[in-house]
Amino acid sequence: MDELIIEAGRAGRQYWRDLWHYRELFLFLAWRDLLVRYKQTVVGVAWSLIRPALAVFLLSMFGKAAKLHMGHVPAPLFTSCALLPWQFFATALSESGNSLVNNSNMISKVYFPRLVVPASSVITSFVDFLITAALVMLLMAWYQFLPPVTFWLLPIFIVLVFAASFGAGLWIAALMVKYRDFRFIVPFIVQYGFLASPLVLATSDVPERWRLVWSLNPMVGIIDGFRWCLLGGEKNLMYWPGFALSLLSVTVLIVSGFWYFRKTERTFADVI
Repeated sequence: MDELIIEAGRAGRQYWRDLWHYRELFLFLAWRDLLVRYKQTVVGVAWSLIRPALAVFLLSMFGKAAKLHMGHVPAPLFTSCALLPWQFFATALSESGNSLVNNSNMISKVYFPRLVVPASSVITSFVDFLITAALVMLLMAWYQFLPPVTFWLLPIFIVLVFAASFGAGLWIAALMVKYRDFRFIVPFIVQYGFLASPLVLATSDVPERWRLVWSLNPMVGIIDGFRWCLLGGEKNLMYWPGFALSLLSVTVLIVSGFWYFRKTERTFADVI
C-alpha cells in the first residue's frame, strides 16, 4: 500500500514555486482581512482617514505648543508626511505579528507556505497606506504646496518602508508562535518607536553628535526621505549618513527576518 507523507515544510526552489502556486490563497487572506477589519463599523473604511487625520491634528498641536520649528511647511503637512510611513509600519508590524496565531486553525491542519500569512497582512496595511496617502495629497492641495522634483524618488522610500515592515513582521510573527509574550511586547515597541521617530521634528533638529544614534531606528531615514520627496526645501534635506545607516538596518531586518522565519517555519504547526 502506497504511503502519503506530508512534510512540515519544503525546501529549495519548490518552496518558492509553492508561493506562486498559492497566490490565490494570498489574495483571499488579504481580502478577508480587509473585510474583517471594518466589519460592523458605522463609518467603515473611512476609519483609514479618520485615524491619521486625528493623529495629524494632535501632533500639529503638540508641535506648535512645543514651538518646534518646521520651516516654511504648515504643521499639518509636516506631520502628515511623517505619519504616512510610520502608520504603515506600525499597523503592518501589529497585524503581521499576530497573523500566524490568528490563523492557527488553518496552519495546524493543512500545508501551504506560511510566508503567505504575514505577507497578506502587510498588503492589507498597505491598502490603508494608500488611503492615508490620499489625505496627504489633499493637504498639499489645500495649502497649494507643489511637490518638488524629488517627488519622483518617493517609490524608493515606499519600497524601503515595505521592506522594514515585512522584515520586522516576519520576526514578530515567528517569535509570537513560540512566545505569546510578544503580544504584550509589540505595543511597547510601537509606542517606543513612535517617540523615537521624527514625527514632529526633523533629524536636523537633533544635536549632531546624536544623529547617528537616532538613525539606528530604520524609520528615521525613511521618514526623512518621505519629507524630502514630498516637501523638499532646506529644512527637510536628507541627513545622508543617517539614511545610509537606516538603509543598512532595513537590509539586515529583511534578510534576517526571512532567514529566521524559514528556519522556524517547520515547527509552526506543532507549536501553535
